[in-house]
Amino acid sequence: MQSPRKPSEYAQRMNRVLDHIDRHLDSALDLESLAEIAHFSPFHFHRMFSAWMGETLGDYLRRRRLDMAAAHLANQPHIPVLTIALGVGFGSGEAFARAFRQRFGCTPTEWRVASPQRWAEELARQRRRDSNLDQDQRKPDQSSAGCHGHHGDSLNKEFTMDIKLVNFAPVRVAYLRRIGAYGPGVTAFWQQTVWPWIQAHGLENAARYGVGHDDPGITAPDKCRYDACVAVPDDFVATSPANIAVLPGGRYASAHFRGPAPLATQAWTELLRDWLPSSGMQPDGRPFFEYYPSDAYYDIATATIECQLCLPVRPL
Repeated sequence: MQSPRKPSEYAQRMNRVLDHIDRHLDSALDLESLAEIAHFSPFHFHRMFSAWMGETLGDYLRRRRLDMAAAHLANQPHIPVLTIALGVGFGSGEAFARAFRQRFGCTPTEWRVASPQRWAEELARQRRRDSNLDQDQRKPDQSSAGCHGHHGDSLNKEFTMDIKLVNFAPVRVAYLRRIGAYGPGVTAFWQQTVWPWIQAHGLENAARYGVGHDDPGITAPDKCRYDACVAVPDDFVATSPANIAVLPGGRYASAHFRGPAPLATQAWTELLRDWLPSSGMQPDGRPFFEYYPSDAYYDIATATIECQLCLPVRPL
């Protein structure tokens, strides 16, 4: 008798499909070819995908294309709308405009024009949310003036980031994926799932990376995908639930960050809102990631982390 498939093996196979979709959004993606990547029959793959992702394959492809287009419209204001539409797999500007309005309630151009204001509002929400979270975590007898480790002041400040343009070489990584809202759940994922896996494979001294594939201002929290990655040698063979990927090399804007983990979201928003428009650069299709050197500072008691925020860029 064949041994039953482990849930982690299904996750590994489904994640290969999601990675393939992201790399080929501008191409025709049919059920049969994606089922082959997952090593399922088309009939079973369609049912498995819907159960795994909570949406049909067709709905996922449409949403992913529109979410990626929305991010490009906001981050690449000099790229024509039609070019963006074709780049995510729409056959015409008209079809793209109809689908975009249905998804976001406005035209692609209106979305682009409103992006700076939307970022400012999102940043304000992040600060209020994180400040309230910090207050909720204080003991009743701790005032803001006398509470050691209180982050209230820093949660409401703007960052002055040292941003450098650097060239990164491609890096082969093993990754574990989490689907769900960014925030405290990602920290728990690293502590409870990823770090034990790293230790079990003797990779404690390897560089680590965090890749958020979705913009939480666009994609619903329960659909956001996050990859916790660790650099691995060429001969490393991943077993479930891990997969292998290559983080692309090239030019990146790199900003040093050190502070409470919730502030990283604010730092990313300010990097995109404040630095990028005046930089003469624009992001391309490579993923954003956080780079954690093997000796990066981390304090579990205060959730203080140190990393490099890495934004892939090219000239306008």
